[in-house]
Amino acid sequence: MKLRKSLLAAAVAASFAPAFAGVLPDTLMAAPAQPMSVEAKANLVSRLDSLRSAAGLDSEHGYKLREQHPGVNGQRIVRADHTFQGLRVFGSDSVVVTDENGNVVSESASDRRNNLDASRAAKASGKGAPDTAAAFGADEAIRIAVSRTPGSQHRIKPEAELLIWPVVKTQRTAAAANKADSALNATDVEEVVDHYELAYLVKTRMNKDGRPVFRDTVISAKTGAVIKQWNALQTVVGVGHSQYNGDVPINTTLSGSTYKMLDTSRGVGGTYGGMAITNANHSSANNPNPGSIYTNSTNTWGDGQQYISGGSTTNANGQTAAVNALWGLMNTYDTLKNVMGWSSLDGNNTATYIAVHVDNNYDNAFFDPSCKCMYIGDGGSYFNNLGSIDVIGHEMGHGVTDATSNLTYSGESGGLNESNSDITGEAVEAYARAGGTGTSIPLTGNDWMMGKEIAKNGQPLRWMWKPSKDGSSKDAWSSGLGGIDVHYSSGPNNRMFYFLSKGSNSSSSSEMYSSYLNKQPLAMTGIGTDKAFRIWFKANTTKFTASTNYANARLKMIESAEQLYGVGSAEATAVKRAYAAINVGTDVDEANPNTVTITTQPNNVTVAAGGTATFTVGASGGTTPYSYAWYRNGTQISGATSATYSFTAQTADNGAVFKAIVSDSSSPVKTATSNDATLTVGVIPPQSELIVNGGFESGTSPWAGTTGVIGNYSGQTAYEGSRFAWLGGNGRTATESLYQTVTIPSTATSATLSFALHIDTAETGSTVYDKMAVTVKNSSGTTLGTLATYNNTMPVSGYQMRTFNLLPYKGQTVRIHFNMTEDYSLQTSFVVDKVSLQVQ
Repeated sequence: MKLRKSLLAAAVAASFAPAFAGVLPDTLMAAPAQPMSVEAKANLVSRLDSLRSAAGLDSEHGYKLREQHPGVNGQRIVRADHTFQGLRVFGSDSVVVTDENGNVVSESASDRRNNLDASRAAKASGKGAPDTAAAFGADEAIRIAVSRTPGSQHRIKPEAELLIWPVVKTQRTAAAANKADSALNATDVEEVVDHYELAYLVKTRMNKDGRPVFRDTVISAKTGAVIKQWNALQTVVGVGHSQYNGDVPINTTLSGSTYKMLDTSRGVGGTYGGMAITNANHSSANNPNPGSIYTNSTNTWGDGQQYISGGSTTNANGQTAAVNALWGLMNTYDTLKNVMGWSSLDGNNTATYIAVHVDNNYDNAFFDPSCKCMYIGDGGSYFNNLGSIDVIGHEMGHGVTDATSNLTYSGESGGLNESNSDITGEAVEAYARAGGTGTSIPLTGNDWMMGKEIAKNGQPLRWMWKPSKDGSSKDAWSSGLGGIDVHYSSGPNNRMFYFLSKGSNSSSSSEMYSSYLNKQPLAMTGIGTDKAFRIWFKANTTKFTASTNYANARLKMIESAEQLYGVGSAEATAVKRAYAAINVGTDVDEANPNTVTITTQPNNVTVAAGGTATFTVGASGGTTPYSYAWYRNGTQISGATSATYSFTAQTADNGAVFKAIVSDSSSPVKTATSNDATLTVGVIPPQSELIVNGGFESGTSPWAGTTGVIGNYSGQTAYEGSRFAWLGGNGRTATESLYQTVTIPSTATSATLSFALHIDTAETGSTVYDKMAVTVKNSSGTTLGTLATYNNTMPVSGYQMRTFNLLPYKGQTVRIHFNMTEDYSLQTSFVVDKVSLQVQ
C-alpha cells in the first residue's frame, strides 16, 4: 500500500514564447505528429515490401523503420533501414515520404543491397550474400573493438550489432575512363559494392586522459579482423564565440522565489521538460555529469566576461557561460522553428539541454548522441568559452543530422555531416544577429567564419568562402577527399554553400574565385542565405541517407531546389553552379544574369488587430546596392524604403494588398516587382476547455473510476498546484483507471488533448511489466482508439507534456481513459496532472 500526502510544488513560468505573426509558407514542416501506431508501421512496411519485386529483390529483403518526422502539408517522413535475412545492411536505407493516408509519395534510397543474393550461383561469384552465422558473439566483438580503441574507461556501455557490411569501392564511370586523375570531377566516379561481409558494428564510448574517445568499429564476424574504424565524437574542435553578444534576452522559469534557466516555451519532454542550461561544475570531460539547472535569486544573470579559471561557476562571472548557452539554444530553436517549421532537433519538439563548465580549461565542445545534448568547455590554451552562437548552432546541427539523415561520420558523408553543422551555425548566427525574429534568414549578420571571435589568436578554425586558408581543409572535391579528417573534407561543401548564398567572384586574385566556373557569367549569382538554407535543410532532412556522398548530395540538392522553386528556376541553376564551383558536376550558364530578380517574395500575413504586420522582399542580380519601394493597394507608401516593411495593423487594414519594387544601382536602372501579399486582420477564435478539474485541485468530481488515485501524497509532486493523479506505485498486482466524459462539438476545427506525465519505476531491464494506456472510449466502454501506451521501460526525470489530436472524434461524446495495470512486484508510478482538452 502506498502512502500519499500533500506536497506543494508550483512553478510559474516567467518567460515569453517566441513572437510570430506571419503566415508560414506551405513549404514549412508540419507540427510534430503522433508516433505511428503498430498498425500504421505494419501497413507501411507492407506497402514497401510490395515494391520489392519491381526492384529485383526477393522475400529475404526487408525494411526496418527507424525514425519518424513531420513533413510538409501533413506528410510524414519515415527513415527505413534495408535488411537482408533480418540483418541491417549498413549504409543502405530509404527516406520514405507518405501522405495523410499512409500512401507512399516518394522514396529516396541509398541502395547497397541489390547484389545480396543467397543463391549458390551468387555465392560462387564471390559477390552474393555472406553466410549470416557469426563465428563468435557480440561480447568477443566488443573485446576486439576495445582493444583497438585508445581508452581506459567506458563512459557508456559498449554495444555491438551484427549486420551486413557492404565493401564499397570507387571506380570511374565509362565516360571518364581515360581522364587524368587531376581532371576528375566528382560525377566521374561512382561507388559500387565489391562484395559483402558479415560484420559487427561496435560502438565504444570511452575516455582517455580525461577526454572522450568515441569510436565506431567494424569487425569481421568470421575472422575478427577490424575492417574499418572511425571517430564518432561529433565536435567542433574547439571553435567558438562568447561574451560578444552584449545584453541579450533569455527565457527563464520562476519557481517560488527562485529563477531557473529552464525555457519551457521551446520544446517539451526531454530530461528537464524544456530547454535547460545546467552546471557541469568542472566534471571530467571523460564522463561529464550535466549537474543541476542553473538557478538565481534574481532574473539578471552573468557579467559578460570570460570565465576566470578556478573561480565560482555560480556567481555572476560563472553564470555568463550559461547566458551564452541559453541565448544560443533559444536562437537555434527559433531559427529552425520560425524559418523551417522544424520543432527542436528531431522535428518532434523534444527538448534538449546544454551543460556548461565541463572539465577545467577545456578547449572543446561536443554534441553527445546518447543524451541528444551538448557539453561546452570554458576554453584554455587556445580559446575562450565555447558557448558562442555559431558553435551552439553547429552542435545542434549535429542533433538534426543525428535525428534525420544520420550521415555516417566517416568519408565524404562525414564531411557533409560536419558541413551541415557549419551551415547551421552560420544560419543561426545570421538569424540571431538580426534580432532572432521573423520567418527568413538575412544575408548579413554572420561572419562566414567558424570561431574567429573567441580564438585567442584571432584566427578562425574555418573560412566558409576559402576553406584552404586553414592549411588543411579543401576548397574542391578530389578523389582522395573521403580519406581525410571530416572537419577538413567539409570544406568544399562549406564553400558551395557560401557561393550558393552570396555568389562568387570572377577575378582569379579573389578568394571567392573558382577556376571550375567557366560559363556565363564567370561570377555566379547567389540566391541569399535564406533560400540556400531552405534547399539544404530540405535535402538533409528528406533526401539524404547515411551514405550520401558529394555527387549524390548535388543531385538531392537540385531535386530540392526544383521542388521548392521550380524546374529551370534560378535557384536550381545556382545549385548546379555552386557545386560545379567545387568540382562536383559541370558548370551551366545563368539565364539573364544582368537582370534583377526577386529571390524572397513577401508572404501573406494574418494578425490580430493591434499586432505587427511584417512584409519582407529579397532580390539578386543587377548591380548592388538595391533601393526598395513598398506599395499598398497600388499606392506607394511614404518612407517604406527598406527590404522589410512593418506596421501596427488595425481592423481597417484587413484585405490590404502589398508589394515591393526593387531597383538596382545600374544605369539604366533595372527593376523587379514582387508578388502581391495580402494582409488579413481578424480575431483569433477563442479556445474552449472541455476537461473539468484537469489539475485535480477541486476534489475528484467529475472524474470517474479509481478516484482514490487523486490527491496530495508523499513520494510524488504535482506538475503545478498541489494535487495530482497517481496511478500505479503499488508494487503488487493492481489495476487502476481514471476517466472523464466529454462531448467534442461537431463544429470543432481543432481538438487537442494534453496532460503532464511523470513515470518512475523500481523495475530494471527492457521487459515490460507495468503499463498505462491512454484511450478514447464511447459511453458503452468500447475502445475507439488508443492514443499512447507507457510502461516501466520509459522512466523520465520530471514531467513531460503529452499532446494528441482528438479532432477525429468531433461530434461524439467520448470518455478519455487512463488505464493502468501493474504486476505482482516492483512498483511503477504513472503520475498524471494538468489534463486539458482545448477545442476551437
